[in-house]
Amino acid sequence: MGIMQDILGFVTSGSIAGLPPIVVMIIPFVIGIIVGYLIFKFLKIAIIAIVAVAIVAYLGLFGLNLNAMKGLADKYGPMAIQYGTLLIGILPLGIGFMVGLVIGFILSK
Repeated sequence: MGIMQDILGFVTSGSIAGLPPIVVMIIPFVIGIIVGYLIFKFLKIAIIAIVAVAIVAYLGLFGLNLNAMKGLADKYGPMAIQYGTLLIGILPLGIGFMVGLVIGFILSK
Protein backbone atom coordinates (compact mmCIF):
# COMPACT_ATOMS: atom_id res chain seq x y z
CA MET A 1 0.00 0.00 0.00
CA GLY A 2 3.01 2.27 0.46
CA ILE A 3 3.68 2.53 -3.28
CA MET A 4 0.11 3.64 -3.99
CA GLN A 5 0.39 6.30 -1.31
CA ASP A 6 3.64 7.54 -2.88
CA ILE A 7 2.09 7.65 -6.35
CA LEU A 8 -1.02 9.50 -5.17
CA GLY A 9 1.19 11.86 -3.18
CA PHE A 10 3.23 12.64 -6.27
CA VAL A 11 0.17 13.21 -8.44
CA THR A 12 -1.58 15.49 -5.96
CA SER A 13 1.42 17.53 -4.80
CA GLY A 14 4.29 19.44 -6.33
CA SER A 15 4.33 21.10 -9.72
CA ILE A 16 5.43 20.51 -13.30
CA ALA A 17 6.60 23.69 -15.03
CA GLY A 18 4.73 25.70 -12.42
CA LEU A 19 1.44 23.84 -12.93
CA PRO A 20 -0.10 21.26 -10.61
CA PRO A 21 0.22 17.68 -11.93
CA ILE A 22 -3.58 17.34 -12.14
CA VAL A 23 -3.70 20.22 -14.65
CA VAL A 24 -0.89 18.60 -16.68
CA MET A 25 -2.88 15.34 -16.73
CA ILE A 26 -5.82 16.97 -18.52
CA ILE A 27 -4.13 17.07 -21.94
CA PRO A 28 -3.20 13.36 -22.12
CA PHE A 29 -6.59 12.56 -20.56
CA VAL A 30 -8.40 14.23 -23.47
CA ILE A 31 -6.02 12.60 -25.97
CA GLY A 32 -6.69 9.24 -24.28
CA ILE A 33 -10.45 9.70 -24.60
CA ILE A 34 -10.10 10.47 -28.31
CA VAL A 35 -7.71 7.55 -28.94
CA GLY A 36 -9.88 5.11 -26.95
CA TYR A 37 -12.98 6.16 -28.87
CA LEU A 38 -11.22 5.83 -32.24
CA ILE A 39 -9.65 2.46 -31.35
CA PHE A 40 -13.07 1.02 -30.57
CA LYS A 41 -14.62 2.44 -33.74
CA PHE A 42 -11.75 1.30 -35.98
CA LEU A 43 -11.67 -2.14 -34.36
CA LYS A 44 -14.68 -3.22 -36.43
CA ILE A 45 -13.04 -1.98 -39.63
CA ALA A 46 -9.75 -3.65 -38.69
CA ILE A 47 -11.43 -7.03 -38.16
CA ILE A 48 -13.14 -6.80 -41.56
CA ALA A 49 -9.83 -5.77 -43.19
CA ILE A 50 -7.96 -8.68 -41.54
CA VAL A 51 -10.56 -11.17 -42.77
CA ALA A 52 -10.42 -9.68 -46.28
CA VAL A 53 -6.60 -9.84 -46.37
CA ALA A 54 -6.67 -13.43 -45.12
CA ILE A 55 -9.12 -14.43 -47.85
CA VAL A 56 -7.13 -12.64 -50.56
CA ALA A 57 -3.87 -14.20 -49.31
CA TYR A 58 -5.49 -17.64 -49.21
CA LEU A 59 -6.61 -17.26 -52.83
CA GLY A 60 -3.07 -16.31 -53.81
CA LEU A 61 -3.88 -12.82 -55.04
CA PHE A 62 -1.69 -11.24 -52.38
CA GLY A 63 1.38 -12.75 -50.76
CA LEU A 64 2.27 -12.26 -47.14
CA ASN A 65 6.02 -12.22 -46.67
CA LEU A 66 6.70 -13.20 -43.07
CA ASN A 67 10.35 -12.17 -43.31
CA ALA A 68 9.34 -8.64 -44.31
CA MET A 69 6.90 -8.49 -41.39
CA LYS A 70 9.60 -9.72 -39.02
CA GLY A 71 11.96 -7.09 -40.40
CA LEU A 72 9.42 -4.34 -39.73
CA ALA A 73 8.81 -5.64 -36.21
CA ASP A 74 12.56 -5.75 -35.56
CA LYS A 75 12.98 -2.24 -36.93
CA TYR A 76 10.02 -0.43 -35.34
CA GLY A 77 9.22 -2.64 -32.33
CA PRO A 78 11.91 -1.24 -30.02
CA MET A 79 10.96 2.30 -31.03
CA ALA A 80 7.30 1.69 -30.16
CA ILE A 81 8.30 0.18 -26.82
CA GLN A 82 10.56 3.14 -26.10
CA TYR A 83 7.81 5.69 -26.79
CA GLY A 84 5.28 3.70 -24.76
CA THR A 85 7.69 3.48 -21.85
CA LEU A 86 8.34 7.21 -22.09
CA LEU A 87 4.62 8.00 -22.03
CA ILE A 88 3.89 5.68 -19.11
CA GLY A 89 7.13 6.65 -17.34
CA ILE A 90 6.03 10.25 -16.97
CA LEU A 91 3.56 9.38 -14.24
CA PRO A 92 0.93 12.13 -14.42
CA LEU A 93 0.85 12.01 -18.21
CA GLY A 94 0.67 8.20 -18.28
CA ILE A 95 -2.11 8.03 -15.71
CA GLY A 96 -4.12 10.71 -17.50
CA PHE A 97 -3.70 8.97 -20.85
CA MET A 98 -4.59 5.51 -19.54
CA VAL A 99 -7.71 6.75 -17.71
CA GLY A 100 -8.77 8.70 -20.80
CA LEU A 101 -8.15 5.65 -23.00
CA VAL A 102 -10.41 3.48 -20.84
CA ILE A 103 -13.14 6.13 -20.66
CA GLY A 104 -13.00 6.73 -24.42
CA PHE A 105 -13.22 2.99 -25.07
CA ILE A 106 -16.24 2.71 -22.76
CA LEU A 107 -17.99 5.81 -24.17
CA SER A 108 -17.82 4.50 -27.73
CA LYS A 109 -20.14 1.56 -27.04
